[in-house]
Formats: sequence, structure tokens, C-alpha cells
Amino acid sequence: MSKRNIHLAPGLYFVATPIGTARDITLRALDILTNVDILAAEDTRSLRKLMDIHGVALNERPILAYHDHNGARMRPKLMQYLQEGRSVAYASEAGTPLIADPGFDLSKTAAEAGVLVTTAPGPSAVITALTLAGLPTDRFLFEGFVPNARSARLAALRNLLNVPATLVFYESPKRLVPFLQDACAVYGESRQAAYCRELTKKFEDIQRGTLAELLAKAQTRPVKGEIVVIIDRAQSSPVNESDIEAQLKIALQSMSVRDAAEFVAQAHGVAKRKIYQMALNIEQKP
Repeated sequence: MSKRNIHLAPGLYFVATPIGTARDITLRALDILTNVDILAAEDTRSLRKLMDIHGVALNERPILAYHDHNGARMRPKLMQYLQEGRSVAYASEAGTPLIADPGFDLSKTAAEAGVLVTTAPGPSAVITALTLAGLPTDRFLFEGFVPNARSARLAALRNLLNVPATLVFYESPKRLVPFLQDACAVYGESRQAAYCRELTKKFEDIQRGTLAELLAKAQTRPVKGEIVVIIDRAQSSPVNESDIEAQLKIALQSMSVRDAAEFVAQAHGVAKRKIYQMALNIEQKP
């Protein structure tokens, strides 16, 4: 692939890297990786492998690890290079820096110091998944990873209940089923959704359907790889009593009658007394 020997102005260059297929790298990203003075990466092994694939020589240039665990220690060193008038490239392990990846504090510190901060845009799992999910893309909210603890996860999902935008989440294979179970409880089993895994890779897989259908698939067919979950926005159609009943049944698996009724009533903006009676009836059925 074509690379040019060019002079880069002193500054911080964020470089988006492929999320799967190595050939998704941009020509400008290769130019930067070829000509920058200092290289930094979330995972130096991944960056060196990518450079090897595309024939970009390191040429004894420093390549430094910078991630969430060492950021406070490494930032001063990178800032010193920048203030000396060097060009520094920073690359995520996969995808775009700062988008659920490290880089924010480095970007903020460099900008506040008056250093040039720019980017070579490219792959992003968020945008790729939105392109493939078959759901509205005119407005979307990227939430990233929700909390692991169930109570906190439910609270996070509830906070997004009435957001008038398509919702985008990251998930891991082990957490996909509990995530979809809670999404069914909060948004209703009939909400349209999709999950996308191994994007741009050999075994790329896109599953589309209602939340209930996706949950059934995930329960019977364990998934592997990195996952993006896309959930459609709330529709303005009247609340369906059968949907409320189904939602109550899911909520009652882990909540008391009172808590489940309050949870579902708030989710749909309906009177708690009616929902509480429905929950009692469900509990009393053999």
C-alpha cells in the first residue's frame, strides 16, 4: 500500500486503526505512522504488527505504551516530546482513540498546552454497527459499556428509556445474555434491536429482530468476539397490555411484586395501582 515520506508539523496525531480487517487502514494513517517522530499506542504489540503488515518500518523510533493504567505516568513524557517540537502519533488497539478507548486526558492536556492536536479518522465499531443494524441512524446515543452489577445496569438502561434516539452499547460475550434480559425488562420484548459481532472480520455476524428474539438466539447459540448492541428508540404507539404483562414477568424474576410494579409503571408512565394488581395476578398463578 502507498506510503509517502512527508514532513509532519510538530503536534499530536491521533490515528484510528482497523477494528478487524488490516486493510481498513487509511492512506493518511500510514503516512503519519511512517513519518512521525514518536509512536505511542494502547498496545504496542498490536501497533507493531499492523505496521509490519503494511511495511512501515520503525527505524529505531521510540514506541511507547499509553493506556488507562499508566496514563498519569506516561503523559508527562509524551508532553515533553511535544513541547520539544516533536510529532507524536497515538493509536488505539483497534478503532478510534477516545471512543471507548484511551486518549482523552492526553488530548485535553495537549490542547490546553497550545499543542497542535489533529486526527487521521477511520474505523469505528459504533459507526460500522449502525451502518449494518438496519435501525434508524438520524439520531443515536453511544452509551458504551453499562455497569456489570445488575442493579446498576438496570438503572443505566432505565435512564435511557425515553431518549429519542437509537441506542448503541458495547458488550462482552459473557454479559450479552444478562444484558438482553435486562433490556427486555426495561424496553419491552418487542423493541427492535440488533447485535453485531466480529465486525469486518472473517466471521462477522449481524443478528436483527426484537429484543426477545435476540435473547432467544443468544441463549441457544453462545457468541464469541467483541459485540455492539443497537436498540431502536421508543415508539409513540399506545402501551400494549400484553407487553406490560411480559415485562412484569421478567421483572418478577428478580424483584418483589412492589418493586416490579413500580419499575414497570415508571417505565411506561402508567398508574402504579393497575400494574401492581397485574403483578399480583401473575404471582398468584400456578
